[in-house]
Amino acid sequence: MSQDILKAGVIGWPISHSLSPRLHGFWLDQLSIHGRYDAVPVVPEDLASFVRSLPENGFQGVNVTVPHKEAVMDHCDKIDDLALRIGAVNTLIVDDQGLILGSNTDHYGFKQNLLASGEIAAGPKERAAVVIGAGGASRAICTALEELGFPKIHLLNRTVSRAQSVARDLGGPILPGPLSDLPALLPDIGLLVNTSSLGMKGQDPLHVDLSDLPMECLVTDIVYNPLMTDLLRQARERGNKVVDGLGMLLYQAVPGFEAWFRPMEKPMVTDALRKYVLAGIA
Repeated sequence: MSQDILKAGVIGWPISHSLSPRLHGFWLDQLSIHGRYDAVPVVPEDLASFVRSLPENGFQGVNVTVPHKEAVMDHCDKIDDLALRIGAVNTLIVDDQGLILGSNTDHYGFKQNLLASGEIAAGPKERAAVVIGAGGASRAICTALEELGFPKIHLLNRTVSRAQSVARDLGGPILPGPLSDLPALLPDIGLLVNTSSLGMKGQDPLHVDLSDLPMECLVTDIVYNPLMTDLLRQARERGNKVVDGLGMLLYQAVPGFEAWFRPMEKPMVTDALRKYVLAGIA
């Protein structure tokens, strides 16, 4: 596909709050690429027509956010195995034949954020992980934790049936349970992850007593507004290492940017990028 301006974007409903245009715009400027990345509002009933028209409208591809990550799978020509297992697609790539390829880079973003922090290494772990929340993000995160070598992944949710559904779909070392199981599990875990919206700006707080958490346990939250959630603040104040959620957003963007804009240099997640993107949070 030949065109003067390489075009990509992010689709969702609503979408005006997205930080992705700011993020990708930073790399486009930094790497001197003649391209653009726009936030495109797409209502659910227009999803199919919009996705199928990506090639003719000159798109190299798009990111996909709520509420379309699962529904968009019906409109892809090909979906990679990882995204099929997770059951969600957040990145579409239009190939040279005009076919639409679906993948999931949330998995990569979460995993890479932990590894880049230096607080966790790849390979077998002695202690289990606890994941709070059984929404869409939890599927990608549980898969990443399995790859990182956690022997058990306790998936806790207020509605246990949702956690059971995720565990059944993914298989592997995922053990579903109610959120009320958390206090009993805390003393024996090596990682605590919040994948729910609790603690996000405008949402209810996440009430967790970390008194029995091992000091060597790492705590992370996929929420990045606020950057230091109550969970992370409480963990840090008691001496645990923490990893904020902004890095997941930044790292998940790398594979898509590389596929759409084909830069000569790999886009890097740097302190300058973090500060620039954070400045866009209202």
